[in-house]
Amino acid sequence: MKKPGGFSRDAVKQALAQLRQHKLRTALTLLGMVFGVGAVIAMLSIGEGAKQEALRLIESMGLRNLLVQNRDFDQETLKEIREHSVGLSRSDVRAVRESLPSVEAVSEEKKIKTWSLFSLQATSDAQVLAVTPSYFDLASLHLAAGRALDEEDNNRFSQVAVLGAQTARDLFPGQDPLGGKIKVNHLWLEVVGVLADRDLSRNEFQGVRLGGDRNRVFIPLETAYKRLRFETLESELDAIRLRLSGQADPQRSAQTVNHLLSRRHGEENDFELIVPAALLKQQQQTQKIFTIVMSAIAGISLLVGGIGIMNIMLATVLERTREIGLLRAIGARKSDIQHQFLMESATVAGIGAFIGIFFGILLAFVIQQFAGWPSAFSLFAVILSVSICLLTGIVFGWYPARQAADLDPIKALHAE
Repeated sequence: MKKPGGFSRDAVKQALAQLRQHKLRTALTLLGMVFGVGAVIAMLSIGEGAKQEALRLIESMGLRNLLVQNRDFDQETLKEIREHSVGLSRSDVRAVRESLPSVEAVSEEKKIKTWSLFSLQATSDAQVLAVTPSYFDLASLHLAAGRALDEEDNNRFSQVAVLGAQTARDLFPGQDPLGGKIKVNHLWLEVVGVLADRDLSRNEFQGVRLGGDRNRVFIPLETAYKRLRFETLESELDAIRLRLSGQADPQRSAQTVNHLLSRRHGEENDFELIVPAALLKQQQQTQKIFTIVMSAIAGISLLVGGIGIMNIMLATVLERTREIGLLRAIGARKSDIQHQFLMESATVAGIGAFIGIFFGILLAFVIQQFAGWPSAFSLFAVILSVSICLLTGIVFGWYPARQAADLDPIKALHAE
């Protein structure tokens, strides 16, 4: 019988040999560690995936942007509102610029009521949006082909259009849309650009709709005012985007804009102010609660696993009392005995952590597939979970190891 050698290779081999003698008991003890490590990895992977998705979704709105949107009303309600407010207008944009020096850029948007949208090859149900050239930058849109709208298009009332990726495929199936002609209501337009496809994983974030740019047609705002008809009660603009400087506080700026527009609109609640930075903060708070709950569940699993390790090690001490006495008789020190038993508990934890890594990755994948939650591999999650697991094994294995080391060698040799 070999004398224990601390945390050596022989000590690991002896630990594995002892664990193999009680396969079922060892396997049951491992389950707590496997589930604990797997839960931590899956939880942090889901959390990292949610974080990355939130940042990607917020990017589509612009983290430093403020979005002001018209509210929709029925005709009767709209008539009453128009007695006090004309709705969003260009004069609102000028007023905001004058009152809020931190505004770096502004884009204006107007939805076009469309009863007919087609090319010579096909038709489409895409939404038509009249915008200022700055819209593409503030909405973080990129071109796949051609060019975006510019100031010259606005100044000349040019009959040009930029198509979303889906709209381009619908109106020009299997063809290059650049230079092609489309007709919006009674107005013919030339396609000068196509947006890069931005297929977001969700079409909504914290109650705000996203991703509509794939199925849209963009035309110059001045062209729309000049060549298309609008109803009497319609507001001049349907949405305004404001980009703030890096030093500006989005929440305070939003309060200023809300107060200013409320006064200009006769205190009518006919617009909605969206603050992407606040939405991101709200999402992070929700994610924090989710992480705390999942961490508690994972902690309970590791606690159960730790109790299992303590239980199996205490039972092992009782079973190996004579062996311990013999080891002490041939010169093994208390520290040698303690190291050997700690090695066995650490080995159980290490095996559980190793299996738990694969279980956690598999669990995160299953959750992503069936629940639709995004996940992303997190090295931090692996390191954290394995470290906690090993620490749990050592902490819960210390007491049984100490019990073994403190056994009286004479009494141990005479134990039945």
